Amino acid sequence: MIVIKSEKEIEIMKEAGQMLSKIMKELESEVRPGVTTEYLDKAAKSLVLSYGAKPAFENYMGFPATLCTSVNDMVVHGVPNEIELKEGDIVSLDLGLVYNGYYSDMAVTVPVGKVAPEILRLIKAGKKALKRGIKKARSGVTFGDIGNTIQRYVEDQGFGIVKDLCGHGIGKKLHEDPQIPNYGKRGKGPEIVEGMVFCLEPMITMGKGDVEIARDNQGYRTKDRSLSVHFEHTIAISSKGTIVLTKI
Repeated sequence: MIVIKSEKEIEIMKEAGQMLSKIMKELESEVRPGVTTEYLDKAAKSLVLSYGAKPAFENYMGFPATLCTSVNDMVVHGVPNEIELKEGDIVSLDLGLVYNGYYSDMAVTVPVGKVAPEILRLIKAGKKALKRGIKKARSGVTFGDIGNTIQRYVEDQGFGIVKDLCGHGIGKKLHEDPQIPNYGKRGKGPEIVEGMVFCLEPMITMGKGDVEIARDNQGYRTKDRSLSVHFEHTIAISSKGTIVLTKI
């Protein structure tokens, strides 16, 4: 069942989203060669608590950290560790928090130092795929319309769509209905209406897009070990239109 939020609930979720966006900006600025993902995780937890919020991912389905740090071919849910990031790597930072009983969730992929032009093109395509999905999201369209928009753009760029993972509704729970694939057919799936709040999160790869569970049973990585990027925003459909809650 899709939970419809009131304007008051959306305002609370906007406060949570603004906190999360500011925290993510600070974490992005810490990404550089020589930094460990364990360090980024500790910084994330400290920042979340400093805002009077709580980490959303810690102990969620056994996840042992605050921040998901997915390096290179790891698509999502990478567990932070003491391995130093290297020049030319990319790292996806996925962070959620709980504020006043409501969740917020976002993700970005960040280059580590100087990366190859094709990697920059992959990152740019991930950002644009999310932007196009958000632009499509409004009352009266379907989630299939959004998925179709994202899929067509990504495949036109020559990249692969991860189809085994998807976006989701969000509110008093981290994951609510509906599930939101990054592919689909126009006119299919639930219709978007005022009061819906959900996360769009394109995950795209340089390869085919097939994934497998990592050895730690937490992360997902590409089967062909191709590089992957992940971008995510929490958005709301309100009487004022579509609002990106995790964007300052």
